[in-house]
Amino acid sequence: MSKFFQKIQSQKYNPKLLGMVFNPFYFVRRALHQNMKELSSHITGKVLDVGCGTKPYEKLFTHATEYIGMDYDSPENRKIKQIDVFYDTKKFPFADETFDGIIFTQVLEHVFNPDEFLTEINRTLKKGGSILMSVPFVWDEHSQPYDYARYSSFGVAHLLKEHGFTIIEHRKSLNDIRVIFQLIACYIHKSLPFKNYYLKLLSYAILIAPVTIIGSILYRILPKNNDLYMDNIIVAKK
Repeated sequence: MSKFFQKIQSQKYNPKLLGMVFNPFYFVRRALHQNMKELSSHITGKVLDVGCGTKPYEKLFTHATEYIGMDYDSPENRKIKQIDVFYDTKKFPFADETFDGIIFTQVLEHVFNPDEFLTEINRTLKKGGSILMSVPFVWDEHSQPYDYARYSSFGVAHLLKEHGFTIIEHRKSLNDIRVIFQLIACYIHKSLPFKNYYLKLLSYAILIAPVTIIGSILYRILPKNNDLYMDNIIVAKK
């Protein structure tokens, strides 16, 4: 793969100029990356990244002394070299109060047993430790069939408080017209008939890039809407 296409791939989770043209998830991933960067200083010491995948945000956590990525055990995940620890989706394979900070981004919607999951988050987090999480409010069904829920700001806040967490900061990411343009881009992306990677990129440049550009202009002049947004992003303490 040429350096040009490698550059496009490198902007998958932190899209910049090339991402505006070739990344159909430009708005949501750029906003998520920015929020994670701004809030990363809350996470220090020994850190667990739950549902880590390829650890796209690891480099943001410069205050971490140790960074452990954990994901559920599956043949697909066994191929991802960045995952350090596998678990059975129920009990975390760590002792009580092991971690100073825990991260879980775009994970909770894939958890069918949120009470058990958050109990494990609480159990393995030290007293006074922090979590940084994100979860969609508006998004299409994805990673099917393992997409179980959408959380309003009130719903996710209630869940966290019920499991012993105090919310420090709660952001609504993309609470403006970009949420509409992101959904249009996602609709086009999922409607494309091409399986060939290069044809998809060409289609993104022709069909999705104009949507992204228009959205990037309009959000600067149109009002925000706190009732319609893409993601909940939360910092909380135990």
